[in-house]
Amino acid sequence: MDLIVKPTPRLEGEIGALSSKNYTTRYLLVAALAEGTSTVYFPAHSEDSDAMRRCIQDLGAVLVEDEEKAVITGFGRHPRDVKELNVGNAGAVLRFLMGIASLCPDVTFVNTYPDSLGKRPHDDLITALGQMGVQVEHHDGRLPIRIRGGQPKGGLIQVSGTVSSQYLSALLFLTPLLAEDSEIEVLDDLKSKVVVGQTLEVLAQAGIVIHASEDYMHFRIPGNQSYQAKTYTVQGDYPGSAAVLAAAAVTESDVLLKRLPVESKQGERAVVDVLRMMQVPLTHDNDEVHVRGNGKLKSVEFDGDAATDAVLAMVAAAVFAEGTSRFYNVENLRYKECDRITDYLAELRKAGANVEERQAEIIVHGRPEGVEGGVEINAHYDHRVIMALTVVGLRAKQPLKIKDAHHVAKSYPQFFDHMQALGAWVEWVK
Repeated sequence: MDLIVKPTPRLEGEIGALSSKNYTTRYLLVAALAEGTSTVYFPAHSEDSDAMRRCIQDLGAVLVEDEEKAVITGFGRHPRDVKELNVGNAGAVLRFLMGIASLCPDVTFVNTYPDSLGKRPHDDLITALGQMGVQVEHHDGRLPIRIRGGQPKGGLIQVSGTVSSQYLSALLFLTPLLAEDSEIEVLDDLKSKVVVGQTLEVLAQAGIVIHASEDYMHFRIPGNQSYQAKTYTVQGDYPGSAAVLAAAAVTESDVLLKRLPVESKQGERAVVDVLRMMQVPLTHDNDEVHVRGNGKLKSVEFDGDAATDAVLAMVAAAVFAEGTSRFYNVENLRYKECDRITDYLAELRKAGANVEERQAEIIVHGRPEGVEGGVEINAHYDHRVIMALTVVGLRAKQPLKIKDAHHVAKSYPQFFDHMQALGAWVEWVK
C-alpha cells in the first residue's frame, strides 16, 4: 500500500518506544539454544522478529506467547532436522541461523524477497563456515543457500568484518556449542562494533563465556558450553525511535518517548546526542526522551558507523538544518535492504533535498525553508527509508506519496499509528 504524507505543522503527545528488534531476535535465539524454558518479556512484534519466531519453531523450539511475554522451551544443541527455512526479508535472522543450521544435516534457506534480501551478499560467512567443515551451496554468495552441516568443527576461524558484523555474531552464537575450543580472528575491519557488543551482552546473560579483545578483533570461545534457560526483558528500540525523534525535531513539537534507557548499549542511542548537537531542545532522563522542537536545526558532522540504523533518520533531520551536514564512515549502508546511500538520496532529491553521496559518506546541504515535495517517491521496500522519507514529508510544502510504505512493518508495524497519534497528517491510499 502507498502512503500520503502531508505537511504537518505540529506534533504533540507521548508514546512508549517500540521494543528493540535487535535484542528481541537475540533473546529468542539464545532461548531456543537453551535446554529448558526461558521467558522473554516485551518482545518486539515485527516481520524480522516474527521471522526468528517462525524459524526457531521450525528448528524445534516450543513457543507460547501472550501480550506481555514469550515463553520458549529450547532445543539446545540439537535443532530438528528441517529441510527448509524461510527468513522472509530478515538479513540478521538469516545470518544468525546460517550458523545454527550448520548443526543440521541439510537445510536450504529459500529466497522469498529476490529484490531485497535476495540481492544481499553473505560470502564472508559462507567462507568462515567452510573453514569449519560445513559445505555451503549458493549463488554468488546469495540466496537460496543450502547448508550441509551436521558436525561443524571449532578451532581457528577467520571472518571479514568489512561488510557486516552479523557474520561475526553468527559465529559467536554457534561456537560455544562445539566440542572444540574456538578462536575467531576478524580480518580487515569490523563494522558496527556496537552491535557486536549487544550480541556479547546477550550471550553473557545466557551464561555463555567468551573472551573478547578490547577492539573486538579477536575472540577465544571455550567449547562444550550450554546456554542456560533465563528470564529476559527487552528494552525500547532506538533505531525505530530515531525516526520519531527526528520528526519531532523538524516540527513544532512537544513529544515524549518512554522506555529509552539512558545507559543502553544500542549504538543508535547516539541519535539523542546528534539532535542535541543540532541544537534541538530535548531532555533525556528516567528512560524518557522529551523533545520540544521548534523546527530550527544546525548542521552536524557524525561518524555513522556506531549508529547505522539511525543514520537515515538523522539525514532526514539534516535536510532542514542550517548549513552543510556530513555523515561519514557509512559504506555498510550500501549493503542493507537496498543501497541506503544511492537509493535513499535519489528519493530525497526528488522531494527537493540538496544531497551528495560519496562511497562512504552522505553530505546534506540543509534547506531550513523546507523542500518542495509534491512527488511520488520509491522506498525500495526498505523500512528505514520509509520512516526517514516520512520525516521529510512532514516539512515538505506539498504532500509526498511513498510507494509500498507498508514495508515499514519489517521493523516497526505501528510506526504510522504512532505518528498519527502524535498529530502527523498521514493517510493510506490504494
